[in-house]
Amino acid sequence: MFVQQLYTGCLAEAAYYVESHREAVIIDPLRDIAPYLKLLEERKTTLKYIFETHFHADFVSGHLDLARATGATIVFGPKARPAYTAYVAMHKEMFHVGEARIKVLHTPGHTLESSCYLLIDEEGRDHAIFTGDTLFNGDVGRPDLAVKSDLTQEELAGYLYESIQRLKALDDNVLMYPAHGAGSQCGKNMRSETFSTMGEQKRYNIALHPWTREEFITLVTDGLEEPPAYFPENVRINQTGYEDIQKILHKNLSPLSLSDFMLAVEKGAVILDTRHPDTFGEGFIPGSLNVGLNGQYAVWVGTLLTIHQPLVLLTEAGKEEESVTRLARVGFENVLGYLKGGLNTWQKAGKTLETIETIHAVQIPSHLQQGYTLLDVRKKKEYEQGHVGGTLLIPLHQLAHKLSELEQEKKYIVHCAGGYRSMIAASIMKRHGFHHIKNIQGGFQSIKETLTVPLTSGEC
Repeated sequence: MFVQQLYTGCLAEAAYYVESHREAVIIDPLRDIAPYLKLLEERKTTLKYIFETHFHADFVSGHLDLARATGATIVFGPKARPAYTAYVAMHKEMFHVGEARIKVLHTPGHTLESSCYLLIDEEGRDHAIFTGDTLFNGDVGRPDLAVKSDLTQEELAGYLYESIQRLKALDDNVLMYPAHGAGSQCGKNMRSETFSTMGEQKRYNIALHPWTREEFITLVTDGLEEPPAYFPENVRINQTGYEDIQKILHKNLSPLSLSDFMLAVEKGAVILDTRHPDTFGEGFIPGSLNVGLNGQYAVWVGTLLTIHQPLVLLTEAGKEEESVTRLARVGFENVLGYLKGGLNTWQKAGKTLETIETIHAVQIPSHLQQGYTLLDVRKKKEYEQGHVGGTLLIPLHQLAHKLSELEQEKKYIVHCAGGYRSMIAASIMKRHGFHHIKNIQGGFQSIKETLTVPLTSGEC
């Protein structure tokens, strides 16, 4: 038996490949299926099943394209209602994969159809549990993403409580493979490690402590931040189906002349600049939004823009396809094309560039004396763990809606944890008429290592 985790850090997402005697299954694949097809070819195996733990909210799954490419059967757990051909399994139903078996465990709570898959090895021993978004390393799935008019998050949390009791009955040595790691917005307090054991979870995962039902509901519903706007759209896409990703790439990877690029912008397209934040700050097309490929690119695009917003791209040479592919992973398919020749084309035409200066943390005190205000765009929880006294907090995901709380004529120094989010924030502010902005290199980590100013912990 062979098990491989295929982890995609920029989405904090884990898919899984399981093989026994030349038969394989894949659990929760991403939309770009080339890595899975390559693995199947390398190992000379036949894909028998594609297991989906639930209708994902944070990415578009590759189950449909993978089924079309291989002929494998798509499997969901109980309560799933896909609008395409798929097998909806019963609780405790068994599936044979070579000499191994996979047992369906219905674990509602994150969503009603959420299910885990228990891998039983060739000797009949419980080997691993693939927990989807039900149980994470150090956390459980949030119960507010599937809320409907007749079902509250507290009711879903109650279902989740029962599901967790079911998983706690597994032996301590059973490996635990979740669908996400730290950085995902499908939970609150995930650990950085991407797998665990049930024994470890019983010891240190606070959600698995012996809470009463009411205590558990309070625990998992407290402090939930608003999910990104694209989440409901991704659920819909995963439930109703989507166009082949190769067709999306063919349509979205259109090289645009400068005139076509500018015309698209005039008609309402947003310029999405996917270059590294440091490169972006040195010179960019006015009105651009910077979300670099070096971070959680697709997640932040999905958080800050609506899914149907027309986009034109400005990328580093050779990064056009990656920029489009990663957008498609979260359902963003309305890319009109990219500027052929990139920034060189813009400069050769004599067009104006804007810049955002990046300063070192050691320069903060002198800038504060010059009347700059320190703006922290991290999450509230990060801020509460430590910040510079007197800093203004506006989390990045709220910034566009709270610009009215800022003054355009004032001067701001923007920081996040490491510099990625702060350049996104600075580009948003530039787009909306804020011109006295500087970015802090290295973010709060650099501030802690460099400055002797007092750092404060606690509520805003």
